[in-house]
Amino acid sequence: MVNLVGKISKGTVMDQVYIPKERPIGFEPGTYVEIRPLVEEGIKYIYYDIKNLESIKVTVIKKIFSEVDFVDNVVVTGSFLERGFAFNDIDIILIYNKKLDTKKLEKHLNRIFGLVFHIIAADYQTLLKGMETDPLYQAMLSRYVAKKRIIFKYKNKINYKLLDLHLIKSKPLIDNFGYLAGSQKYGMVRNLIAIFLFLNKRKISNEIIDYNIKKLLKTDSANIKQNIIDKIEFLKEYKRLYNNLFDEILEGIKNGSK
Repeated sequence: MVNLVGKISKGTVMDQVYIPKERPIGFEPGTYVEIRPLVEEGIKYIYYDIKNLESIKVTVIKKIFSEVDFVDNVVVTGSFLERGFAFNDIDIILIYNKKLDTKKLEKHLNRIFGLVFHIIAADYQTLLKGMETDPLYQAMLSRYVAKKRIIFKYKNKINYKLLDLHLIKSKPLIDNFGYLAGSQKYGMVRNLIAIFLFLNKRKISNEIIDYNIKKLLKTDSANIKQNIIDKIEFLKEYKRLYNNLFDEILEGIKNGSK
């Protein structure tokens, strides 16, 4: 039996459940379906900022949870949770208070699924500290599926030296524009915008990042991913934003060293 996962949304007169328009046969408009809370084999999935998810991805997540059931919590995040199947890898955060060989575990999961995995392992307090200082951590955990409920309470702490290291990751786009794939460009742009939002004390999420890509760089994130952006116009805006952030971070480092 094919299952779809949706999320109940509040309506004016009646609440409603949204599911993808591209879905298997048997889910046509007007079809009667059974709706029940998502609990499978004792595991209650925690969906954060996810309206729907393809059934095959739910199956993969369920298997991931069972393979790493020795840790305190498992969080699946990243592009795997976006609609469609254009992801490059599956990002997993393991909350665990013991040392863990993540490379060995990545290879183990790769053998099982035939997919590429990127695993971060940390205890809860370390993860919170990372979210306080790392804008990409905040972006990554703005949407996720977790095995157990998790609460993130933190305040931003600006570490200019750390942000300088993060900013360097976005510089290759300027020097190697013609040699990079669309997904690589988007990763560097996403990093740059996340730093901008962090320094401006703004909330960081995938939707907010994509909105500011269009606002600040005058192009859609989809165009970047598909590698169909105008080099001259794009780099003009990108360099301006990069240089402004570089100057701000450098000033912060200088003031911090006094």
